[in-house]
Amino acid sequence: MQRIVILGGGTAGWMAAACVARVLGAPGRTITLVESPTIGTVGVGEATIPMIESFHRMLGLSAVDVLRATAATFKLGIEFVDWTRRGERYFHPFGTIGADLNGIGFVQHWLRHRAGGGTSALLDYSAEAQAAAAGRFGMVQLTSPDAATPLHFAYHFDATLYAMMLRRYAERLGAVRIEGEVASVRRDAESGDVAALLLADGRTVEGDFFLDCSGFAGVLIEGELAAGYDDWSRWLPCNRALAVASPPMSPCPPFTRATALEAGWRWRIPLRHRTGNGHVFCDAFVSEDEAATRLCGAIGDPRATPRPLRFTTGRRRRAWVRNVVALGLASGFVEPLESTSIFMIQSALAKLMTLFPRDGRVSARVVDQYNAMIATEWERVRDFIVAHYKVTARDDTPFWRHCRSMAVPDSLSERLALFEEEGVFVEQPHDLFKEANWVAVLAGQGLIPRRHHPVAAIAPLPVLNAQLARMRAAVAAHVAALPDHDTYLARCVA
Repeated sequence: MQRIVILGGGTAGWMAAACVARVLGAPGRTITLVESPTIGTVGVGEATIPMIESFHRMLGLSAVDVLRATAATFKLGIEFVDWTRRGERYFHPFGTIGADLNGIGFVQHWLRHRAGGGTSALLDYSAEAQAAAAGRFGMVQLTSPDAATPLHFAYHFDATLYAMMLRRYAERLGAVRIEGEVASVRRDAESGDVAALLLADGRTVEGDFFLDCSGFAGVLIEGELAAGYDDWSRWLPCNRALAVASPPMSPCPPFTRATALEAGWRWRIPLRHRTGNGHVFCDAFVSEDEAATRLCGAIGDPRATPRPLRFTTGRRRRAWVRNVVALGLASGFVEPLESTSIFMIQSALAKLMTLFPRDGRVSARVVDQYNAMIATEWERVRDFIVAHYKVTARDDTPFWRHCRSMAVPDSLSERLALFEEEGVFVEQPHDLFKEANWVAVLAGQGLIPRRHHPVAAIAPLPVLNAQLARMRAAVAAHVAALPDHDTYLARCVA
């Protein structure tokens, strides 16, 4: 496995090149990335989740490095507007909500507080949610010892600039970029493995191991190796998107906004040099022209020309076949509602680095293990996204009536029933989204458990309420000590 070839650039390709160069770089090993100058990248995924920081730490990149190179801003979570009902909004924050008491999770105590007449909101106990609402941010705790946990954060960044930053990084470590288009693929006659990429100009790029970052086309994983694709559109009917930029916001909010529309939703992602906007929709319920008119009207630029994107939500049945591993859009796609696309690349790379062939051969057992883990992770993310559409009181359009009445995967149906009936969340292997995430979204969308755990009733209600009041005060003190987001950004990039 001395010759590693990456097909495709963009975020997936250059994340792969940077990671492989950092982790697997060794004397005699070559890392070659083949990128076409005529095939554009999707480049709409400009929002991330906190796990991106572990990828940056592995590369040795600081937050300041990322901010300066990518026109980035900080992100504390996602504001959801009109998802429960028109005129209502809620926030999905990063990090934990409240603190466990008496050996059980915070939500059980909040439910008991609520049942006893308490009026505090769930997100009164989230520093990230309160900081986002106040437009404040800081990476470290400034004053209050009662709120010693730093804010959990991610980034909004320019995906093109991010790929350029990683390209520079990978090339410094020896990765080589070749510009060209693949005309055909040569397979090994005996093993059936991919042996080389034959470029349109006659060049040949030979390799021992290939990473397919060719986008939706899946040139190697599907075009050559027929991995198969699981279509999830029966649960996630949106199949189109439009993307367009608008001027930067001032002040710049430290959160993404997702606004539900008649047949889909609209994103707003604030960067330092522009605002990323888009409309994800289902063309069975609204035309592209109508969707474009709505998006351009929302950003106040009726003459804007949004860039269209078509997709089918789902995943490859096998992300690793023979000596080829698919990453990014070549591996699968769910809409960017919870900013999971870049994480799925990062997670796949982490698993691949752990399981990378050690003796020059690909083990069937290793491939099966990798594919099982990737499949489960995709399905866990899918269920979380589907829940946003299923758990809603909206019935004002045909699209939302369809979403409310649709059957959902058994895995999600069971999780929703357990939460509604018992207030219980049981973490499963490869769950990206933990209890705090599910509780924030489900409660935000109006699904409140019918009962709380009996342990939450052990302490007298006045004692519990006093404990919760101290938690709220600690959160408020933490947020009050933070600078505003724009001031902190200016400090970081100065």
